[in-house]
Amino acid sequence: MGNIYIKDIQFADTSKIEDGILYVDKGAVKAVALEDEHIKTVTFDIAKPGESVRITPVKDVIEPRVKVEGKGGVFPGIISKVDTVGSGKTYALKGMAVVTAGRIVGFQEGIIDMTGPGADYTPFSKTLNLVMVCEPVEGIKQHEYEKAVRFAGFRVAAYIGELARELTPDETKVYETCGIKEGITQYPDLPRVAYVQMLQSQGLLHDTYVYGVDAKKTLPTILSPTEIMDGAIVSGNCVSACDKNPTYVHENNPVVHDLFEEHGKTLNFVCQIITNENVYLADKERSSDWTAKLCKMLDLDGVIVSQEGFGNPDTDLIMNCKKIEAEGIKTVIITDE
Repeated sequence: MGNIYIKDIQFADTSKIEDGILYVDKGAVKAVALEDEHIKTVTFDIAKPGESVRITPVKDVIEPRVKVEGKGGVFPGIISKVDTVGSGKTYALKGMAVVTAGRIVGFQEGIIDMTGPGADYTPFSKTLNLVMVCEPVEGIKQHEYEKAVRFAGFRVAAYIGELARELTPDETKVYETCGIKEGITQYPDLPRVAYVQMLQSQGLLHDTYVYGVDAKKTLPTILSPTEIMDGAIVSGNCVSACDKNPTYVHENNPVVHDLFEEHGKTLNFVCQIITNENVYLADKERSSDWTAKLCKMLDLDGVIVSQEGFGNPDTDLIMNCKKIEAEGIKTVIITDE
């Protein structure tokens, strides 16, 4: 990962990144956003930390990235082809975000206050935000509106990220993963640990996408943790904002980064296992059974399980916890209840 730190965002006649300043051509990003016929109009604004600005209703927050080496591209299955990502070299624009806004489902949209007491309750009060407000065409259904705004945000983020392709990163971090056999050989005395990430997938605009596929249509599976750094998991989630992981959080998943920090020191970070949070009991039983099965097959010593949302997904959380524990694997859960 090559990190390029953005110090300011300004509108200009040409889009470019120069001396840490992102210059944005309004006409160019507007054309990118309006490629979808479901969007009637789009306006762009810039919100900076400390300004007396409130952004609402927030749909998603995205960190622009560009893949400069290796297989595939950013946001596979959505912006790029469905090649398996997570290897090579990717640049990220740090300190800024693309924020999409649109009144899709009422109270369940988020608020970002750039100053005042509200700023303490969102990390995005500290980022330079390129905000795009999308208005839909008449008569559009909520699901079509949500998809149009979601895709427009990814297109703009990919456009902004592309501006960094020829730059030299301010900082480079290397994340190395190894195969199962290689990990056992290399770290024979370290506990084998995995991250079980529960993805919001209850439907009714409570959705997460993996390589472009709605997570509720998937079975639990194994990822290399570096895949998320290329945008393999993205948000399509309009659930209550206090319990929502926007795409930015998936790209910068703190559990993944913290486990990498300990990899080879106190533990062997084996893999990331993703599972879903469906509404029917049979689906919950199936997914938690498969998650525990994968943990056993990988001969894990411990897992961290994180949950998105609240209420109904608590059932999935405890099913996962109990079944993984029953396999003799130490389990820690992260929940906001």
